[in-house]
Amino acid sequence: MLATQPSLTCPLTCQRDAFDLPADLHYLNGAYMSPLSKAVSAAGHEGITRKSVPTRITPANFFSEVNTLKGLFAEVVNAPAKRIALIPAVSYGIATAVNNLHLQAGQRVVLLHEQFPSNVYAWRNLRERGVVIDTVAAPDSHQRGQDWNEAILEAITPDTAAVALGHVHWADGTLYDLGRISQKARAVGAALIVDGTQSVGALPFDVAEIQPDALICAGYKWLMGPYGLGYAYFGERFADGVPLEDNWIARAGSEDFSGLVNYQDAYADGATRFDVGEKSNPILLPMMIEALREVLKRQPARIQAYCQHLTEQPLSQLEADGYRLEHPYYRAHHLFGIRLPQHIALAALKDALHANNISVSVRGDAVRVSPNVYNDTDDITALVNVLRDLAQ
Repeated sequence: MLATQPSLTCPLTCQRDAFDLPADLHYLNGAYMSPLSKAVSAAGHEGITRKSVPTRITPANFFSEVNTLKGLFAEVVNAPAKRIALIPAVSYGIATAVNNLHLQAGQRVVLLHEQFPSNVYAWRNLRERGVVIDTVAAPDSHQRGQDWNEAILEAITPDTAAVALGHVHWADGTLYDLGRISQKARAVGAALIVDGTQSVGALPFDVAEIQPDALICAGYKWLMGPYGLGYAYFGERFADGVPLEDNWIARAGSEDFSGLVNYQDAYADGATRFDVGEKSNPILLPMMIEALREVLKRQPARIQAYCQHLTEQPLSQLEADGYRLEHPYYRAHHLFGIRLPQHIALAALKDALHANNISVSVRGDAVRVSPNVYNDTDDITALVNVLRDLAQ
């Protein structure tokens, strides 16, 4: 079931004071990267101070903060902490999944048109083995989101070995019915690989409900952390998988620094085998921990509801001026695309946005708008005023 508007008894208020964004900047571009909160920045500075005196970092620190971080991400997505790995980028997690599926000639992979490249290239490489890539494009219809979801379901056949997509489309926020897609994939035995980078943290995601085989997320967008560290959930399909690299800290018994030359063939429990080397970053880990604590405190469901409340009425004004948006049932509220009337030149739009200090992104044929809890009505009003002026 598609649902982005939960029933909430304690709605969020604007959290701008928790960030260092300039007062005159209308930053509606969280899908590009999130700003760091003051608390996350402070955690990073504390980590730098600690790294300045190496004796402050003990062998236990290499594991304790990693375990804390994995536990927090597991809570965000309702998954067992032992199934969480730390990765440097989405491409790393996708490559891990692809390499462990062992797809053969004649099998098929379902992707989406204009999917983010990190969840495309590793799949395209399989064409050399004779694997067929089925790319499902968005239909040119009045009920685009609904028809696109139906087309994805139709593309999943008994020959489908994997379905790889996001929870929302990264360029325009189209919302995919992962519940139905997962059910169809399981029915034909296909692996479901979800890139949650543009949804997890601002849109509820429940691993136990969706049952993906892998969920891959960068940490610097809706999970509100620094660049360079992300998360992966790997389900039972990958329980005995082979990692991309053979780092020492993924092996059994690595907590015993004095015994590291007693080489171990066995991996540590769970998805630890898929962890990137040097995961125990003394600067990034404290920042990510603080970021996830803030996400959990705000709650993705409440963040989604806040963004809906902030944007719903102004967006209805834009539709009256000829701008096109996906039906609310098939778009996210923290990330959505606004398609321009034909008479508006993209260059004129960019100039107007720059002149009014509004930060959004242009992705494909959509102006991508992505608010979060640091935004208020002034930010949305500034954007809507620019768009309405251009439409005249």
